[in-house]
Amino acid sequence: MEELDLLKKDWKKNTNFNQVTETEIYKMLHKKSSSIVKWILIISVLEVILWFGISVVFNTDEYLATLKFENLKAVFTGLNYFNYGVILAFIFLFYRNYVNISTTASTKLLMNSILKTRKTVQYYVAYNLTMMVFSLLFGFFLAFNYNPQVEGLKAKLSDGNHTLLSIFCVVFMIAFIAVFIGIFWLFYRLLYGTLLRKLKGNYAELKKIDL
Repeated sequence: MEELDLLKKDWKKNTNFNQVTETEIYKMLHKKSSSIVKWILIISVLEVILWFGISVVFNTDEYLATLKFENLKAVFTGLNYFNYGVILAFIFLFYRNYVNISTTASTKLLMNSILKTRKTVQYYVAYNLTMMVFSLLFGFFLAFNYNPQVEGLKAKLSDGNHTLLSIFCVVFMIAFIAVFIGIFWLFYRLLYGTLLRKLKGNYAELKKIDL
């Protein structure tokens, strides 16, 4: 009986040790996840500030004034307001995810918050890349149709005797957009992708605890 009592005591000690270890792991993963989401929020805010600074330094009003397109400035202003509105909405979602992760005290809730954060970041990156493609296509459209400096090129393309030139223009536009978007895709993958991979690792560890 004494040996059995000793085995029970030893088993209880080991059980308590495992429980403490899981609690410590959860606290560590909770802290790491909260820190990662905080950095996602900070980077997104800095990104908005950077783009706003670039738009101030490289003012497009003079270029827009040269284009033969009425109410062009109003169109650009409306698009800018829409774009900044969507980005601010994403920043709000990042902030809400940060608050949820920081305040949750449940493993399952933390895992759900991590999944929501990952999806939000993925949607954010997809939206930015889509808007870049749209902006570049819109810019090429305006330059080709309303820029007086392109009148000579348009005349050559419209006479039907410059097929190679037409193909070159199309290939150049596609290549330019592909390179531009590729650079930013790599940038987002390096910046946000690294943080998302860390969140994914935290989620995997929390899943082991939750089982």
